Amino acid sequence: MMEWIDLGFGLFSDFANPKKRLFFGYLGLSILIAMIWLIIFRKTPLRESLARIFDRKVFFSGSAIADYKVFLINRLFTGFISPLLLTQVGIATAIYMALVRSDLTWWGIYSDASKTLVVALFSLAMFLADDFTKYLVHRWMHKWPMLWSIHKVHHSAETLTPMTVYRIHPLEGILYASRSAVAQGSVISVFYYLFGDQVDLYTVVGVNVLVFMFHVSGSNLRHSHIDIRYPKWVEHVLISPAQHQLHHSVAEEHFDKNYGAALALWDWLFGSLYVSEGQHDMKFGLLASERQSASELSTLYFAPLREIYQRLKRNSVRSVRFVSKALREK
Repeated sequence: MMEWIDLGFGLFSDFANPKKRLFFGYLGLSILIAMIWLIIFRKTPLRESLARIFDRKVFFSGSAIADYKVFLINRLFTGFISPLLLTQVGIATAIYMALVRSDLTWWGIYSDASKTLVVALFSLAMFLADDFTKYLVHRWMHKWPMLWSIHKVHHSAETLTPMTVYRIHPLEGILYASRSAVAQGSVISVFYYLFGDQVDLYTVVGVNVLVFMFHVSGSNLRHSHIDIRYPKWVEHVLISPAQHQLHHSVAEEHFDKNYGAALALWDWLFGSLYVSEGQHDMKFGLLASERQSASELSTLYFAPLREIYQRLKRNSVRSVRFVSKALREK
């Protein structure tokens, strides 16, 4: 009996973990922010605002129910695969030892720097490295056909809820976990090499203060039907909920836009920024030409694998033909 109870707590532990976006405190603040937006800025009556936020058509749609199922299945999968994945500690240790054994002479060069400055720089560097690599990997997933095969599981969602952030294929989960380990492990190793034991994080409830600020400002609303916008100049720096919803839109003008997780700065710098300008009732999901079921688990999990297999098969056939042609021409 206790084993089943422990399993249940493990499956839903993200709701009690401030390091996770689904932490109940962040969800509660997101509801509050949505209420303020609708009542004060949209002049929506209280009863109507509540009905809008807790819209049954959204939270009990076939797409949303699939989100909940994928969340549970992926949590079980993560429990088995996590011990096999790269960890930031392993990456950090390997890079640190490589730096120490190298011919560089910067080991501990800034060890007498101000503790306050080092902690501030480290907190900022961890946040920027994590957010920038999220932007890069997210962009690659849209640009590289092999990666798009697995990422479009996320984009197949036809309604957006906070659980949609977990609507990812397990292969994408592995890729993002590896990205996180490499990005954060690299920053940790470089800072310890340069600053020694001065290195530490500014945290709130055990979370990098900048990540905490991102979550308490309504990170869950990015996957929602509440299209909160920021002033245009702010949307050049921070991704608003409406901007991420545009990213999920099937409208052609929104394709390949707003890859950023927390910062819009990367989209601005690399030409993929699209500021929100009054769009309403956007349609989410995939184009008809590549549509896959938003609710059938077998399709969500196995269709990407079939696509990848077919792509690899076509590529191998092309390679064989190319080699054969080259040999004949000799």
